[in-house]
Amino acid sequence: MAESDNVLDANPLCTLHGEVVHGKGKGNKQNMPTANIDAYNCGDLPELGVYASLITVDKERYIGVTNIGYRPSVDDEDIITVETHIMGFDRNIYGQEIMVELYHFLRPTRQFDSLYEVKKQVDQDLTRTKELFNSFIV
Repeated sequence: MAESDNVLDANPLCTLHGEVVHGKGKGNKQNMPTANIDAYNCGDLPELGVYASLITVDKERYIGVTNIGYRPSVDDEDIITVETHIMGFDRNIYGQEIMVELYHFLRPTRQFDSLYEVKKQVDQDLTRTKELFNSFIV
């Protein structure tokens, strides 16, 4: 996909459906809460990493950033997770089914020295995601 193309003109790379489950809550402490869905109920997962995504909650779509993979900056557990930070979203959706459409691979997962560094990177990922969606309001 060309850099100038609107990612919404393309089909998603992958679509995941799942129930929002409790995570460790560490993202909330850095003002970057995530909706965690059970990766083992998602079927085949794409390449591990961070994606620009659209998330559907209660028939409304939101822009977000989704990490699929391990969380080396949070814990050393050998468990693949699917975590989505939904831009401008502040509701309790535990137990609800959501749909996550992955549109663009942003970067591989990497380890950071602190949650503060994770937050800085997530902010950069969100900025890049907004650019990719060309300020499209969903």
